[in-house]
Parts: sequence; C-alpha cells; structure tokens
Amino acid sequence: MAIEEMKVRDAFRITPSQLPDNRGRFFEAWRLGELTGSSGQPFTVRQVNFSVSHRNTLRGIHGTTLPPGQAKLVTCVRGAALDVVVDLRVGSPTFGMFDTTLQEAGSGIGVYLADGLGHAFLALTDDTCMNYLCSEEYVPGTMVDIQALDPAIGIPWPTTTGLIRSEKDATAPSLSEAVARGLLPTYEEALTSYGPSWQLPHPQHLGR
Repeated sequence: MAIEEMKVRDAFRITPSQLPDNRGRFFEAWRLGELTGSSGQPFTVRQVNFSVSHRNTLRGIHGTTLPPGQAKLVTCVRGAALDVVVDLRVGSPTFGMFDTTLQEAGSGIGVYLADGLGHAFLALTDDTCMNYLCSEEYVPGTMVDIQALDPAIGIPWPTTTGLIRSEKDATAPSLSEAVARGLLPTYEEALTSYGPSWQLPHPQHLGR
C-alpha cells in the first residue's frame, strides 16, 4: 500500500495495492505497523462507526475537543464521496487548510486523520456508506462542528444547492467564529495527545 501525507499536516491518504484474479480482487486496506511508521502516531481502534447517506448529503465539518480527541481512519465501503480533511488546530502550520480525496468503494482508499483535525464529506451517490475506525469512544458534548460552506475555508464542493444537512451542521459557526469562542483545540494540545512516538524519526517527518 502507498501512504502519503496530505496537504494538511498529520493527515494521510492510504491507497492499497489490489490483487485481481479469476475470483475477484483482494487488498490490504491498512497495516498498523506501516501507518504508525508513516504517521509517527500510534493508532488503537476503540470504536467503529458507519454512516449511510443519500446523494448530496453533506456531513461535517466535525472534529473533537482535546482531550479526549479522536483520531479516525475513514473509508468509503459503498458508493462514492468527496472526502475532506480540515486542520482545526489553532497554531498549526496548516491551520485552516484542507485537502480532498475522492473515495469510491472499489478503490479501497482510506484517509487517516490525527487528533484535532476536522472531517467532512459530500455523498456523490445514493446509499453511500462510510466506515470510521476511531481511536477513542465517543464522549457526548466533545464534538466540534464547523461550517462546511465557510467561504474563508473555501472547500470546492461539486454543488452547494439541494444539499441534505443536519440542523447542527447547517447552523455551525464559521472557523473564525469558532476561534473567537474558544471552541477549537490547539496545536500544542494535539502534539501532547500524539505522545512520545510522534517524535520517532521516519520519512514523512523529515524536513519538518
């Protein structure tokens, strides 16, 4: 598999190598050792979530306060989605920046988001199913919601008309409003949550 760091620091795109034969295909979606070696961060799965969405459903931008934090590995297992990572860590070198990934079920592509990063996606087909491997169990009251249509962030959604959204997503504050209200985690908090292994030398961190 190929693991590449995205434009947002501490977010990684995982592209598996697929092995086709007369029966179909096989691929390894990810390996703990390779992900840890590329990211420098341990990843322990403590909760697994699925979302099923109609076409044009926009979910996010969602993050988590630190503590407890919640790193995620997100994969489309049915349908297709435009997946987006946004850096919500105040003080991060890539704060406010985003990167996009076209996730289609057949590709097996996954996106890893470290603690403090935000996630959103637009369902491109009906019955789009997204799988989330989470490093922490969900704690009520710790979710951070940011406006996905915030022009200051500038995510190039394929469409902004006819969107299906939850009320809390539609009324979420802009990034600047969230900063002013002290809702966002800091980069220093995120580095602390990553632990000592984040300091281990590996190719992705060279030159930082």
